[in-house]
Amino acid sequence: MTSVFLIIINNHLIFSRLHRKTMTDEQPRPHGPWLIHETHETYEDPYVRLWVDQVTRPDGRPGQHVVVEMKPGVCVLAIDDDDHVYLTSEFHYAVGRVSLEGVSGGIEPDEDPLVTAQRELAEELGLQATEWEYLTTVDPFTTIIRSPTRLYAARGLSACPTQPEGTEVIELVKIPLSEALAQVRSGEISHAPTCVGLLLLENRA
Repeated sequence: MTSVFLIIINNHLIFSRLHRKTMTDEQPRPHGPWLIHETHETYEDPYVRLWVDQVTRPDGRPGQHVVVEMKPGVCVLAIDDDDHVYLTSEFHYAVGRVSLEGVSGGIEPDEDPLVTAQRELAEELGLQATEWEYLTTVDPFTTIIRSPTRLYAARGLSACPTQPEGTEVIELVKIPLSEALAQVRSGEISHAPTCVGLLLLENRA
């Protein structure tokens, strides 16, 4: 059974589905020390998918486990020749506060992640770069949420027009890499992909 409803996100009409699609395995599927018996897909939109697994837990007892799958994303750390990094300062809805972090965005289906990174840097900060370096991929969450994020360093910076989305009110913050690293260590910068990216840049500075 599927219920279809509409959401407006970034001035786009989004079709979302709250449904009860169940997949039952003839034999339990091993998943590490867990066994999965059934998977109930309960919600899906262009950004998030949620399902509930009926499982046998590692201790042998029956249970269930929820998984939230977010669209894979990128996080860009732009850095200039003087070792200043260019970060976004923006109010983020889920945490309810302003967060200082690298440029971030979701990878569209069948899109090259580097293209995503280049687009987001231009849209959010009005910057383009001639040198791009893939740093690593991080999993900000590992228990319930699946959200792999690819990290990039961008160098050879120059200005270009910005195109922020209707939900974004972004301030560009330019600070020395050393100051950004100090804020990571003090907890002022808490966005996990940004923290990892900055620490990797420290080894390349």
